[in-house]
Amino acid sequence: MKNILRELRAERGWRQEDLAEQLGVSRQTVNALETGKYDPSLPLAFRIARVFGRPIETIFHDDAPDAS
Repeated sequence: MKNILRELRAERGWRQEDLAEQLGVSRQTVNALETGKYDPSLPLAFRIARVFGRPIETIFHDDAPDAS
């Protein structure tokens, strides 16, 4: 799953540690999310959306090809 976490974080001038603290996760988790190595649980995705004041679907994008 792709996401724009790094861009959103950078817009606010936050370090990974800053975002991790707000989300209640480790800096390593934020790094893994930003690099696409880890997909968030639904509760974490909702926390991320609340922190940035955006709908989940504007932050996370399915990178699987359409089955059309």
